[in-house]
Amino acid sequence: MKLDARIPAGDLAQKWDNHRFASKLVNPANRRKFTIIVVGTGLAGASASATLAEQGYNVKTFCIQDSPRRAHSIAAQGGINAAKNYQNDGDSVLRLFYDTIKGGDFRAREANVYRLAQVSGNIIDQCVAQGVPFAREYGGTLANRSFGGAQVSRTFYARGQTGQQLLLGAYGALSRQIHSGKVTMFNRREMMDLVVIDGRARGMTVRNLMNGELESHAADAVVLATGGYGNVYFLSTNAMASNVTAAWRACKHGAGFANPCFVQIHPTCIPVHGDYQSKLTLMSESLRNDGRVWVPVQQGDRRPPAAIAEAERDYYLEKKYPSFGNLVPRDVASRNAKEQCDAGKGVGSTGLAVYLDFAEAIRRDGEATILKKYGNLFQMYEKITAANPLNEPMMIYPAVHYTMGGLWVDYDLMTTIPGLFALGECNFSDHGANRLGASALMQGLADGYFIIATSIAGYIGASSLQPVAATAPAFDESRKNVADRLHRLLRNSMRGPAGKVTVDEVHKHLGRLLWDNCGMARNKAGLEAALEQLPAIRDQFWNDVYIPGNATDINQSLERAGRVADFLEFAEIMIRDALAREESCGCHLREESQTAENEAKRDDASYSHVSVWEYQGEGEPPVMHKEPLVFDNVTPSQRSYK
Repeated sequence: MKLDARIPAGDLAQKWDNHRFASKLVNPANRRKFTIIVVGTGLAGASASATLAEQGYNVKTFCIQDSPRRAHSIAAQGGINAAKNYQNDGDSVLRLFYDTIKGGDFRAREANVYRLAQVSGNIIDQCVAQGVPFAREYGGTLANRSFGGAQVSRTFYARGQTGQQLLLGAYGALSRQIHSGKVTMFNRREMMDLVVIDGRARGMTVRNLMNGELESHAADAVVLATGGYGNVYFLSTNAMASNVTAAWRACKHGAGFANPCFVQIHPTCIPVHGDYQSKLTLMSESLRNDGRVWVPVQQGDRRPPAAIAEAERDYYLEKKYPSFGNLVPRDVASRNAKEQCDAGKGVGSTGLAVYLDFAEAIRRDGEATILKKYGNLFQMYEKITAANPLNEPMMIYPAVHYTMGGLWVDYDLMTTIPGLFALGECNFSDHGANRLGASALMQGLADGYFIIATSIAGYIGASSLQPVAATAPAFDESRKNVADRLHRLLRNSMRGPAGKVTVDEVHKHLGRLLWDNCGMARNKAGLEAALEQLPAIRDQFWNDVYIPGNATDINQSLERAGRVADFLEFAEIMIRDALAREESCGCHLREESQTAENEAKRDDASYSHVSVWEYQGEGEPPVMHKEPLVFDNVTPSQRSYK
C-alpha cells in the first residue's frame, strides 16, 4: 500500500489556492457525461450531492433512512466553528488552525487542517444565504458563543438545534437538484459492497431495505459520507443505524483505515440508567458555557445537591485548569470526570455521574435568558430524566460520541483506491486524536460544499475512464458475494431460537469488551486480553445468533446482524491500533504513558504518524503502514489548558 498524501507545495496559506489552480478541470459541457455515486445524506453527503449536481454531474445519492432529513447530522446541537472574528476577540484563520491542531494533540496533517480553517468562513456565508436561522445579536449581526478548547467566541449556533438547521439547508439544496433531475435519490438503501474494476472504484451493490432486493449501480467515482463507527461500543450517542459497513467494505477492497483507535468520548452525556437502553443522549457542549461542573468534596456523599453547601463542592475543572475552566477540550473534561468517579466522588444512583449546575448562571442572567440559549436541551433532559435543570443540576457522564479515525485520504480526500473518496466523519483527516466541539459540522460542510468538487474534477480530468455498466461481471460477482453473506447470517436460524442468543446480546458483549479495554483508559495487558477474547465473541455470533425472518423482505434484525458482523471484524484493527500506539494522546490515555499530574503524555519521537491499516484477508492479521506527520508551521508541545 502506497501512502501519498499529495500535499501541495508552497506556503501553508497558499497551498489550497495553488492546488485548485494546478488541478485538472472538467468543462461544464462535459460534466453531464459523468456519474458520481454519493453514499450518505448527512451534512457531508447532502452538501456534496447538491454541489456536484449544481456543477452538472449526474449524481446518484443513497441513504439508509426513509428521508435524507433523518441523517444523524440532525442530532448535532451546539454549533459550527468559523474564523469570522465577529466578536473582535483575536480570532483568525491561523488561530482556528492552531486550536484545531493543538486540540487534536498534534496528530493531524497541517495542510488539511489549515484548509479547513480557510474555508470555514465561506460555510457561514453559504448557510446564511440558504436561510439557516443562526442566532443574532440585537443589532442583527450573527451571534457567537464559546466552545471547549478555544479562548475566543467562534461558534455559530441556532439555539440547541444547529445540526438540524444546517441539515435542512443542505437538504433544501439537495431537493433543488432532485427536482431538476440532476440527482437521483435512492432512499432505504444500504451499501453492502464496493465494486472495484481495474483498480478503480466504479460502483457498488446495495440492498433495498424494503424488499431485500440486491441492486447494482455503476459510476465514474464513488463518494462515501457514511459517518463514524462509534456504535461498535453498543452504547453511544450515535443514531442506532450508524455503522462501519460502508467504510469496512472499502477497507476489505484495499482502502487503508487510519487511526481506528481514535474515538472521542464526549463529557456531557446523560449517564447510563439501565441494562436495556439502546443508546445514550448527548447534552450539548455549549451547556458548559454557563454550567459549572462539580462533585462533592467528600467521597461517597449521596446527599441531594441542594443539601451540599458551596464549601463542600469541588469545582474540579475550574480549580485544575484556571485558564479554560469548564471549557477545556472534550478529552480533558471526559478524563477528569472519570477520574473523579473512580475516586468515589461520583453522584447519582450508580456513582458514574458528575453535576452540571446552572444555578449561578440563572441568578446572574435570569431564567428567561438561559432558556433562550438552551431551552430545548433543558426540555430534552427533563423528558428523559424527569428532573428540571432550572431547579437542580444536570447529571452527566462521558460517552462515546465521535470517531476521529476513518478511511485514510490524501489532500484530495481520495482513499488508497483511486476514484473512492471519503468525506466528513468517514475519513480521518482533520481532527487528530481529539475533535474540538463544533468542528464536526464545519468539516462535513467544508468537504461537501467546497472541497470535493475540486477533487472530483481533478480525478476525472487526469484519468482515462472507460464506460462501465452495472451488467459487468464484477457487479454480478459482488451481488453473489453479498447474497452468500446474507445466507450465512441466516443459516443458524433455520431450527428456531432454542438455545440461541440475540444480535444485541453479542453486540453488548463486544461493546463492554471495548469500553473496558479500549475506551478512555487503556493498557497493554487489557488490550492483549481483549484481542484474545474477540475470536470467542465472533464464534458465538456466527454459531449461536438467532435472526428471525428472511432476506427477501423488510428485516431489521438482519440489518443489525450484518452491521454487528462488521463491527466484530473491525474491532480487531481498533484493538491492534491501540496496542501499537504506546503513547497517550487526546482522550486515549495509555496508562503506561502519563505525566506526573496524570495528564496524557505524548511520545512525538516514536508516534508522530498516522497509523494506516491494510486488510489482508479473513483470518489474517492486518498490516500497519505509517504516514509521518511533519510540522513546519507549529511546534508540537505538551498541551496545557491551565
